[in-house]
Amino acid sequence: MDVASGLLIMLLVAPAVYAIDYTVGESAGWNQGVDYNAWVSGKTFNVGDTLLFQYGPTHTVDMVSSSDYQNCSTSSPLNSYSSGKDTITLNSTGTTYFICPTTYHCFQGMKLAVTIAGNASAPSSTPTSSPSSSTTSNSLSLQIRLAGNSCNNICALLLGLGVSLVYYALMG
Repeated sequence: MDVASGLLIMLLVAPAVYAIDYTVGESAGWNQGVDYNAWVSGKTFNVGDTLLFQYGPTHTVDMVSSSDYQNCSTSSPLNSYSSGKDTITLNSTGTTYFICPTTYHCFQGMKLAVTIAGNASAPSSTPTSSPSSSTTSNSLSLQIRLAGNSCNNICALLLGLGVSLVYYALMG
């Protein structure tokens, strides 16, 4: 019984998943003139990752069905966002579709299809981006997160062991 309690505590303390935060369009944001097919290319999205849409007052974001994405239809969005800085968590596998419902923006390329793989138990690969003269915020964010996760795993293990030792000492 004591060993089971100690293991349960360790499992509760250890981090379970790693998510990646993606800024849609990177420094260009959610805007006209951005090639979102190129932006999404080479990236692996997992359940739990987030998309940050940043845009000005002439844009909004609609999450839509596949058919509405193909036709740039804004008549029945699944969700609509309009804060100018929307964080959307990817909650299920499959492809999720986003368009800008402002007249003609979708037809001019403001649409994004994100294919989401299963749960991320560990980062499978570093998100890639086109070579540029500046380090992208997504790559830097991932590097910081990976460094932090290594520490978190070790700290969680040590904390779990410490809690177990205290538990055993008290329950003797």
